Amino acid sequence: MVREFQKENSIINTYLNEIRDNTIQKDRMRFRANLKRIGSLMAYEISKKLDFSEREVITPLGKASGFDLKSQPILGTVLRAGLPLHEGFLSVFDKADNAFISAYRKHHSGDEFEVEVEYVSCPDIENRTLILVDPMLATGRSMYLSYQSLVKQFGKPAKTYIVSVIASNEGVEYIKEKIGKNAELYMGAIDEELTAQAYIVPGLGDAGDLAYGEKE
Repeated sequence: MVREFQKENSIINTYLNEIRDNTIQKDRMRFRANLKRIGSLMAYEISKKLDFSEREVITPLGKASGFDLKSQPILGTVLRAGLPLHEGFLSVFDKADNAFISAYRKHHSGDEFEVEVEYVSCPDIENRTLILVDPMLATGRSMYLSYQSLVKQFGKPAKTYIVSVIASNEGVEYIKEKIGKNAELYMGAIDEELTAQAYIVPGLGDAGDLAYGEKE
C-alpha cells in the first residue's frame, strides 16, 4: 500500500507547501518544525493501523474502560536529515524504542555514487513493528540499505512502515520491489522527476542542509 498525503485534504498540505517554498524554508527553525509536525500527523495516521487492547483505568471518581497499544513500535531514523521527522513520530509514540542509521552517498566520477552505511544502533526488531523514516526518498537505495542493515543484524519485523515527506516515483517503485508486501509506504508527496544526480524535482533541495546548515 502506498499512501500519498498530498492527494488528500489535510493540514499536511500546508506544511508540505512551506517546506518546499524557497523563501519560507530559509527559516531553519520553521523548516524543522514543519518536518516535526508532518511526522506527528503521519504517526497518528499509522497508529490507526496498529493493534490495541482494552484496559481498565481508575479515575479519581471511578473506573473507565480505555484502549492502549498492545506493543510499542520501533522508530528507525536515517541520520542526519531524519531527526526532525523522527522527533515528530516520537512525540506521538513517546514510549517507542528507537533505531538510528548513518547512511550517506559516496560519490565517484561523474554522476555515479554508492550508498554506504557507517553506523547502526537498534534494539531487537524480530516480529515487531518497524517505522523507518527519512524526509527524502530519491532513488530509494539509502532507505533500502538502512532497512537491510537492520534486518540482517536485529531480526525481521512483523510489519514495516516506510515514511518520507518528499519521494520520487522511481524511489517508491524501488522500495515496493525490494521490500515487497511486508511494507506500507506513507509519503507526503511523490514527484515524477529524478535527475541524473539523483535529486528529486521539484522536490525541496537538501533536507539535511535546510534543517541544520550546509556541510563540507
